[in-house]
Amino acid sequence: MGFADSRVAEARTGADQAAPAQSGRSGGDEGANPAPIPVKLVVAGGFGVGKTTMVGAVSEIPPLTTEEEMTIASEGIDDLSGVERKETTTVALDFGRITISDEVVLYLFGAPGQNRFWPLWNDLALGAVGAVVLVDTRKLQEAFASVDFFERRGIPFVVAVNIFDDGYRYEPEEVRDALVIPPEVPIVICDARDRALCKNALVTLVRHAIDRTPSEPA
Repeated sequence: MGFADSRVAEARTGADQAAPAQSGRSGGDEGANPAPIPVKLVVAGGFGVGKTTMVGAVSEIPPLTTEEEMTIASEGIDDLSGVERKETTTVALDFGRITISDEVVLYLFGAPGQNRFWPLWNDLALGAVGAVVLVDTRKLQEAFASVDFFERRGIPFVVAVNIFDDGYRYEPEEVRDALVIPPEVPIVICDARDRALCKNALVTLVRHAIDRTPSEPA
């Protein structure tokens, strides 16, 4: 088991212990509800785009983070344009959980943004129902790699335009044209600090993933 897998297993165990026990069909209790369906989602995007903030804002449990202080070793490697005051960075993943309904629970995996940590993306994407690609309008070009990653793997995704105080307020269709996003991919406006807007982005993703799933024959 790799580092990322072990941290995820640890987080899942902690989350299960922190959450109230889910009722299930046991002991012949015909009236009990079945356990909710776990849905794995990835929150991706470039460096400093707000992935850790989004997971923390929307998670109903204290999120697991692998934040480390940035040192002079990252100078000349990480592009700090627009995030000059950033002092920490994700080196493996972020993990959170949000209950959408009695039937569905979302498990959120935030991916690291730096290129040197990209090998972890393949592990985080395994079994994912879909992904949110966070976009910083000050650095739109950094979103191309994330969009390409999920397109190549056939993983449904939505684009969430994160609002920064000093960022240009592009309209969704302007972002679609700039990033050459297919018309069927939803684009939403999102503030990674706002729980309601983050939840809306996740619900939009789940609906998009359901629409992309072929119907089973009757």
